[in-house]
Amino acid sequence: MVFAGEHEASVAYSRSKIRLSAELGIDLDIRYLASDVPESRVTRETRDLSRDPAVSGVMVELPLPPRMDLHRVLSELDPAKDIDGAHLLNRGRLLRTGAGEGLLPVTPLACLALLEDAGVSPDGRKITVVGRGETVGLPLAVMLIKMHATVTVCHSRTVDLAEAVSGADIVISAAGRPGLIGASMLREGQTVLDAGITVLPDGRIRGDVDPLAASVVARLSPVPGGVGSLTTLLLFQNLLKAARLLESRQPAENLDGVI
Repeated sequence: MVFAGEHEASVAYSRSKIRLSAELGIDLDIRYLASDVPESRVTRETRDLSRDPAVSGVMVELPLPPRMDLHRVLSELDPAKDIDGAHLLNRGRLLRTGAGEGLLPVTPLACLALLEDAGVSPDGRKITVVGRGETVGLPLAVMLIKMHATVTVCHSRTVDLAEAVSGADIVISAAGRPGLIGASMLREGQTVLDAGITVLPDGRIRGDVDPLAASVVARLSPVPGGVGSLTTLLLFQNLLKAARLLESRQPAENLDGVI
């Protein structure tokens, strides 16, 4: 894994990966790089890991420092080792074929898995996704549309966030702004997934949704211990799938259902 910078939520996420990899007996090599590291160094580390035959899966921890070209760095990934589903080829497969094929982004997968576990189908539901980032919001919206949901995507330019949130059957927030969605914006019967993680100055981890919303809605995923924890687990499931891809070197779209 290539980690550039000191994004606090990413640091917390990397710690969870270290713990789980140790429990699973998986060798995890994290290449920690400073915030001021040249982009060329990040690109080189990504390329070297992708070309190493002893490495089954590679991910670049996002977000990268703002001055870096995300897609230039990710272009060095071997798509068959791209366990976070971030490479443009894997994103293209997602747009073309949907959630059953290729290596898919793990946080959106975690959101879908939590909905399934709760017995809540996206089919025909009004779903508001808060956040349009490339890690969660954008790919999740595509996956939900392909599951026949009616999707509204909100972001920093959304005029009336409260209206978009209150009118949804399912709300999924991944904005990274603690307390962005208050209990007063929600209503009874809704299912709310909080995929936003912010580390406060005192070290506490907060989500986008006010915890008091749990007394209003039908279901609210906790932070920490909800989407983030499952995301880490699914990352290693993608690693197993990547290992199978490398073993066969078949196109990812031909390995539907292999994990």
